[in-house]
Amino acid sequence: MQHSVSPIGYVRSCFKEKFAIPRQPSLAPAARGVLELLPPFDKGDAVAGLEQVSHVWLLFLFHQALESTPRLKVRPPRLGGNRMVGVFATRATHRPNGIGQSVVRLDRVEADRLFISGIDLLDGTPVLDIKPYVPYADALPDARNDMAADAPTLIEVQWTESGLLQAHREALRLGEPLLELIEQCLAQDPRPAYQKPEPERRYGAQFWDVDVRWHYPAPDTIRVLEVIPATPRPT
Repeated sequence: MQHSVSPIGYVRSCFKEKFAIPRQPSLAPAARGVLELLPPFDKGDAVAGLEQVSHVWLLFLFHQALESTPRLKVRPPRLGGNRMVGVFATRATHRPNGIGQSVVRLDRVEADRLFISGIDLLDGTPVLDIKPYVPYADALPDARNDMAADAPTLIEVQWTESGLLQAHREALRLGEPLLELIEQCLAQDPRPAYQKPEPERRYGAQFWDVDVRWHYPAPDTIRVLEVIPATPRPT
């Protein structure tokens, strides 16, 4: 039996590309966005009462990872990207129906939009449903996951003097906690686990409308080199 689904809204996110997005929600509290609701869900009736909720589950589509042929096994980054396990044992983006879920903080409710934070969602993500987080049912103290028992170990994030000044200036312009966002995301170490970058290799990602560039002066240290207005990406 075939079923079709339609988005109820789209996320406008601080993450403009997949690289450097935290691999789980809530790892970067400064990551913020807005879920813009579509008709007929944008008149206020559908979100009435949601102001009583601090967190919500979002069911969404991995719209840039949809595949016609399902994968039975994947290589999760948590295992170094070189060990295959069953797709249903992971939260990999390569899903049979392209569906993901994230629990995010609900900062503010308006009739046609939800302001959210702690997100791990790419800009333009189609959202299929919203469900309130229920602490007594959703937080299970005796639950276990032996492949991901603890949060990832954070690495040190350093700044060049010029990069820090640039970040302060862009944060003021945006009115967003840009420094915190950069540090929280980069401390997760976005590079593939199997990569051993040389200090001269440069990495980059876009947050909001700025490009952040960094390198690894030591294996477990990131140094932010510059934070500058983003250059247009090819379409």
